[in-house]
Formats: sequence, structure tokens, C-alpha cells
Amino acid sequence: MDLGTYYRGKRVMITGGLGFLGSNLARALVELDAEVLLVDALLPLYGGNLHNIESIEDRLTLEIADIRDQEAMNRLVPERDIIFNLAAQVSHLDSMANPLLDLDINARGNLVLLEACRRLNPGVKVIYAGTRGQYGTPTESPVREDHPMRPTDFYGVNKVAAEQYHFLYRKVCGLRATSLRINNTYGPRHQMKHSKYGVLNWLIRVAMEGKKITVYGDGSQLRDYNYVDDVTEAFLLLGASSEVDGQAFNLGSGEPISFLESVVGIIDTVGGGTYECVPWPDERLAIEVGDFVADYSKIGRVLGWSPRVRFREGLERTVEFYRQNWPHYWTS
Repeated sequence: MDLGTYYRGKRVMITGGLGFLGSNLARALVELDAEVLLVDALLPLYGGNLHNIESIEDRLTLEIADIRDQEAMNRLVPERDIIFNLAAQVSHLDSMANPLLDLDINARGNLVLLEACRRLNPGVKVIYAGTRGQYGTPTESPVREDHPMRPTDFYGVNKVAAEQYHFLYRKVCGLRATSLRINNTYGPRHQMKHSKYGVLNWLIRVAMEGKKITVYGDGSQLRDYNYVDDVTEAFLLLGASSEVDGQAFNLGSGEPISFLESVVGIIDTVGGGTYECVPWPDERLAIEVGDFVADYSKIGRVLGWSPRVRFREGLERTVEFYRQNWPHYWTS
């Protein structure tokens, strides 16, 4: 698939556009000569960061707006060819502490956006950022897209609801919606102010500061990690395909490793930091899903996607980025 030909001149909107996934996707799209509109609410403690579009700010349009704002969505949605819908509250722990806020952003916010699409741009293509958290504790491995969804926290429940909203709009009014169920993603431009989400990136900061990384339990639980460039490519392929409408797709790495192995890899790559194994805190143990390995063969069959960046190479790229840019991410 020639992505350059497809995206050239396409009018693309990215919700959560100043965040980790959104800004990396924006950088790829401007290189493909798309007309890019970033929409971000810049909510405190979330991932939005103006430095994420440093050097490309004059090649896109930025709108500070919230997907929960119907007037803003009504104004921004018309005439878009493609919407990458990435805006979300992504902290599992915060969803348990404040479930109504999670519901408001991750469920109602998506309905606001989808209603604007239905009424003002029913032909738009929408790619939703789903999550492995929708599945909950796996009953089989690797986890395929038809695995039952039994989330262990409100975040997962509301992400399931939002994905189903997209597919319901597909069924009842023909909206060209698809979902990419993202695994653990790491790489440049992730928020580094706190540990509430993006655990791998946060541990990189801890190691870079020469501090001790906390490992809950024995760290033996398996995880899949995808480097952000591979996730960006998956989004682009989905956005350019008519075959994927109404479907969900997993991502995965093909090389799951234990959490402890990932910690050791971070310490080795950074050249600093230590780790300590401690008992699980009750609030984290209650939402822990154990081993999680995703089956990503479907997106491979349909679109030819496969992960290109291996774990250690991705760590090296990430650490190098933050060594050069840490003042823009360490501070609030």
C-alpha cells in the first residue's frame, strides 16, 4: 500500500493530538503531505505537550478543544476525510478512584464526537484507539480479537463501551469505523511527569535519575511491548484501508518478555538505576491481569503489518530522545 499517495492532501483530524500517540502520528502524516488538524484539551497531568509538535507546528493546525464539547466537535468534524480518535483518560488507577470522570471522557466524550460525525459528516472514516485492557484477565493465550471482554477496571469497561459505540454507529448509519486495540506502547514524546500510565516510559525516567525501580511480586508476568513507530504504521494502514471498516485489530510484539526482564533491559540501556521486588499493593493487585500476550495475526493477514522495532532497539531510541529532550517532559 502506497501510504504517500493515499494520504497526500487528505484532511485528517487527530483527537488527543498533542499526546504520545497523537503527536507521533501527526509527524508521520505531515511527512505524507496530509492536511492535519490536531485537537487536544491539554488537561492537566495528561499527555498533551506542545513540545511534541516542535519543528512541525507550522505544517499543521492546532485546536485546543475537548471531545466532550459538542459545539467544538460540531465545528471541527465537518469536511474531515479521516479522524484518528485517540483522546482518552488512560490511567487504570484513576479510573477506579474517579469512575465518573472516566465515564465522562472515555464514554460520553466519544458519543459527543460520534454524534457530530453522524449529523455533520456521516461519510468520515474513524479509527478508534482501543486497548488490551478491554479483555481483562486472559483465559487463553495468545489473546485473539474474539476473546471475551471482561475488564478488571472502569477504564477497560468504558473503553469497551466506546468501541461498541463506534461499531453501533457503523451498523445503524454506515459510519466507517474501526478499532485498533493497542498493547503496551513506549517511545519518544510520552508524558514523564508521573507513573499513572505509560509504565515503561516512567521506569526509563526512574533509571535515568539513578533511582530504584519498584517491581511488584517477582516480576514474572509476561507483557507485549510495541515501539510507537510500529503503532503509528498500524494506524496509517487502517486509515487507508476500506477492508477494515467495522472490525477490531490487535497489536502485539511477537517477543513477549517478563516485566522483570523489561526492567533489567531499561537499567542496562540507561546505564543506571536499580530495582527492588516488593509485595503487590492491594489496589494494583485487584486490577492486575497476569500474563498478557496478544495475537496480532489478523492485522498481518489483512494489511501486512508486523512489528519492525525490537525491544532493545526501541529502548535505545527512547532513552536517546529523553537524554536530549528531558527538560520538556520532566517538568509539569
